[in-house]
Amino acid sequence: MSKVIIQGCKNYDLENLIEKLNNGMEKLGGWNQFVGPGDIVLLKPNLIGPKSSDSAAITHSEFLRAMVRILKGKGCIVWIGDSSGGAIAGIAPTAQSFKVSGYERVAEEEGAIIKNFDSEGVVEVQPKGKFQEKMYLAKPIFDADVVINLPKLKTHSAGIYTGAVKNVFGCIPGLRKAKYHKMAPNPEDFGEILADIHQASKLHLHIMDGIIAMEGEGPTAGSAYRGGKILISKDPLALDAVAIKMLGIEMEDVPILKASIKRGVGEGSLENITIEGDYTTIPKLENFKLPKRFRSNKRRNYNALIKVIDFFETRPKVNLKKCKDCNLCVESCPVEAIDKATKKIDYPICIECMCCHELCIHQAVDLKKEKFLANLVAGLSQRR
Repeated sequence: MSKVIIQGCKNYDLENLIEKLNNGMEKLGGWNQFVGPGDIVLLKPNLIGPKSSDSAAITHSEFLRAMVRILKGKGCIVWIGDSSGGAIAGIAPTAQSFKVSGYERVAEEEGAIIKNFDSEGVVEVQPKGKFQEKMYLAKPIFDADVVINLPKLKTHSAGIYTGAVKNVFGCIPGLRKAKYHKMAPNPEDFGEILADIHQASKLHLHIMDGIIAMEGEGPTAGSAYRGGKILISKDPLALDAVAIKMLGIEMEDVPILKASIKRGVGEGSLENITIEGDYTTIPKLENFKLPKRFRSNKRRNYNALIKVIDFFETRPKVNLKKCKDCNLCVESCPVEAIDKATKKIDYPICIECMCCHELCIHQAVDLKKEKFLANLVAGLSQRR
């Protein structure tokens, strides 16, 4: 049996958050079961892009602050890490996202350490599912003693729902995410990628920010919804099963979770999940708006998504006019794809992790779209 704790929490008042989180963790066996003094604890929020916490698109910065304060009080070293979305459009806004979200400020004020997954290096893993190509995941996930997943409760215009299982996609750094969207444009196949990440990395705890959720056309274009809930579990799939039921839908309505159910990432059946905390049964979120696609019988054109990804295909390129020949890009490349003498990048080897782009102190590594028209479109959009 898996256990999911549901705590009622109406706002992001810090003291209230800390109390609710601590009370919820007591129901799960206590913090000491997961962390101890000196442990490096990585917090993996939902930092989908440069959005404010009030947008309901990301894990709220005060939710993150409460977690940092609790863990620092336990004597832990706390990291905050993620890689933002944007790979399909050929952008990598992670550094900006840490600022806009308020995470950078929280880290400075609370004594945590920011880990931009786009510049921290990678670990090569071998997937166990349908797609056998090598996968590269952010190194801090493996360097930390404990990893805590902090998803946001949201609907998704393409995948219907996004939560604890889906939140690990940010463990793939930089522009590499676009490759997986292209490889698996169908939600069921994309779910295989998510299951691969979960099975390759050890995530110890999952705590969902459902205080202000996102309804409608998420993950970024939906509306804020006062969910008033915090969900806690050791099991990401069980947590999602409960959250999905709160929205008034069923597990079979969310195709990205089918692979996780099949491959034993967690418990997907409500019959095998116990509910504790402020609730003993699953509460329903009244009048919660689901994405339009949930009620549409229209077949999605996945080939169109592949064409969009191809159109915006982006690669790092060393600008020799700006380059000072410091070789930081060469030394930081985890797959040794950059020639030291010429600074040319071997693209068949390059994993588009963004280390070279993020670490170059001279800003000499540009992100170049392969198609001229894509560069023109991107330039026009940035002027608006």
